[in-house]
Amino acid sequence: MKPSKRVESIDLSGVRKMFDMVGADSINLALGEPDFNTPSHIREAVKKALDENFTHYTGNQGILELREAITHKLKRENKIKTTPESLIVTVGASEALLMATQALIEKNDEVIIPDPGFVSYDACVKLAGGITTPVPVKNEDDFRMTVENVQEKVNKNTKAIIMNSPANPTGGVLEKDDVKGLADIAEDHDLVIISDEIYEKIIYDRKHYSPGRYTENTITINGFSKAYAMTGFRIGYVCATPEIKEAMLKVHQYSTACASSLSQAAALEALTGPQDSVGEMVSEFRKRRDLVVDRLNEMGISVKTPHGAFYVFPKVDDPQLFVEKAIKKGVVLVPGISFGEHGTGHFRLSYAASYPDLVECLDRLESVDI
Repeated sequence: MKPSKRVESIDLSGVRKMFDMVGADSINLALGEPDFNTPSHIREAVKKALDENFTHYTGNQGILELREAITHKLKRENKIKTTPESLIVTVGASEALLMATQALIEKNDEVIIPDPGFVSYDACVKLAGGITTPVPVKNEDDFRMTVENVQEKVNKNTKAIIMNSPANPTGGVLEKDDVKGLADIAEDHDLVIISDEIYEKIIYDRKHYSPGRYTENTITINGFSKAYAMTGFRIGYVCATPEIKEAMLKVHQYSTACASSLSQAAALEALTGPQDSVGEMVSEFRKRRDLVVDRLNEMGISVKTPHGAFYVFPKVDDPQLFVEKAIKKGVVLVPGISFGEHGTGHFRLSYAASYPDLVECLDRLESVDI
């Protein structure tokens, strides 16, 4: 018996495929995961919840206290007017993205996505029966998804725009005018912006802007994995208008029922507890970014300084060959083509590894013939 055609139409993540090549002495710079430990006060909150037997199902949308905390956060930091009833706590931002596309996209609807962009965007749209319309995100534009490039791709079949700022795999950050311009396009053409904001707190020399402050035609997706080093907790959230929220709730209810109770307790503490660890982590990421950018440029590998996330997206003549040579030196990278056609000519390096590991990797890469 064969699987469905829509599942056969997508491939396993090129990022995950690189993990199979990790040797005993290899250092993995393909991983999009902070190497920091989850802050102690968050871990203590989980222990407390466990001791209090907070181990049962919660409501489908998540516990009210957490949704209230997210509501305050969105109003205060993102200027998004919402209510706890418009929120669903999800199994990571990944589930939120799948819920959004399943709830919104009809067969043959077109969805504009950044290219290069996070691998799940193309896959989630196709799993929903939609068609992706890639928009080139160019090196010369600081890897920003420009209003002009998006406007060119809008047509009568366009249903949504997926945006990601700060962005994976490039570290690009949208300016205020970019975000407002995309919001205007959504308003003018009655489109929905699906805004992946998982890296919003990992940003340097820039400010984060949410499209949800400019248009209600927005599904805002976020989570706790990156900012609070909580990847294993698999906890995120999605915010939308009542109609779209109800549709997403159906997908959520029949796929996962609710997010883990213990992870929800951890997320509540992450939002309401001390925030010092976030600033400390971002400060360390900035040091690592500067190290990687300086060393790569010294090697003759062209790379722009990213303004967010924890990735660089350097340009080389033959990235596939370079990645293969790097693996032989014990450094695991990801070829840019894994993130879309316009990733050709690039590779992604994650500087979420420790500073000493990055120094060692850069020393090894220096001996790779380019």
